[in-house]
Amino acid sequence: MPRPTARVLTLLELLQSGGTRTVAELADRLGVEGRTVRRYVDQLIDLDVPVESVRGRYGGYRLAPGYRLPPLMLSDDEALAVLLGLVAGRRAGLTTAERTANETASAKIRRVLPKHIARRLDTLLATLAFTDQPGEFNTPDTGVLLTIADAVRHRRPVLIRYTDRDGRRSERTLHAYGIVAHSGRWYVTGKDARIGEDRTFRLDRIAEARTLPGSFEALVGPDSAQRVLSGFATAEYRYEVTLRIHGTVEQIRAHLPAGVASLEEHEPVAGEDRASAEHWRHVELRAERLDWLPPVLASLDRPFVIERPDELRDLVTALADRLASCARQA
Repeated sequence: MPRPTARVLTLLELLQSGGTRTVAELADRLGVEGRTVRRYVDQLIDLDVPVESVRGRYGGYRLAPGYRLPPLMLSDDEALAVLLGLVAGRRAGLTTAERTANETASAKIRRVLPKHIARRLDTLLATLAFTDQPGEFNTPDTGVLLTIADAVRHRRPVLIRYTDRDGRRSERTLHAYGIVAHSGRWYVTGKDARIGEDRTFRLDRIAEARTLPGSFEALVGPDSAQRVLSGFATAEYRYEVTLRIHGTVEQIRAHLPAGVASLEEHEPVAGEDRASAEHWRHVELRAERLDWLPPVLASLDRPFVIERPDELRDLVTALADRLASCARQA
């Protein structure tokens, strides 16, 4: 059962949400009797919180207009959640007429944060990239996230303990280029120092991160977000799919985004002139399953040719037969 102090703070939160709250409503939310609610209100008044009593049939308690919160005390996790929410709001276009509200809110939060936390969170925000509109994120451990952000900012190697999708555990030394939010997950992309190749890791699969001595050269070439998207498009999966699709880049990307497929201009084959080939695009993707692709190809409403695999041709033919059968029955 919550302690009385916790209930008093909960009462303050309920009143801060606005409007007049009846004694019965507050008692129900706090799990206490009405007289206990009145005692908690008296405690808030003793703390100089201006709680007003409203008489009448729909009376109760409310905060006096214009009451301002005292400085907030946030843990690392709470501050991280708030500031990441502000970043997401900025990307979603939640702005006022003159100045974005999330920028002013972010500045206010930074002013009441301990300096060491503010510096680490600023480092994280400076290294963060999005590949698409933010949504519900599978947030990793705060310590891991902040440690890797610091390693990105100062180009320091970082030792990570990682568990892959098959449950295999390993230790890797990573030269981290950047942190990327993509499709509800957090990723870090960088060079695996042991094998000398670029890799992308899910942050929620990193159990521990520790900064190592030394430094590495700054990133050259595509930015972190583009590297993550390219990595998804070229990762090893059960099926390698090759298509030719007649349409514009925009038409194809609307159904097969960069994180799913790679897209190139189609070069003319033997016996084909360049004029007839210039509107065809060469598309490659990798997938564990093929059953989702026929509906996507149908939704393109563009001519396409399946070069491989044969299993995809069979699935597309089966879907076409089912649609034709349904049309005849209608």
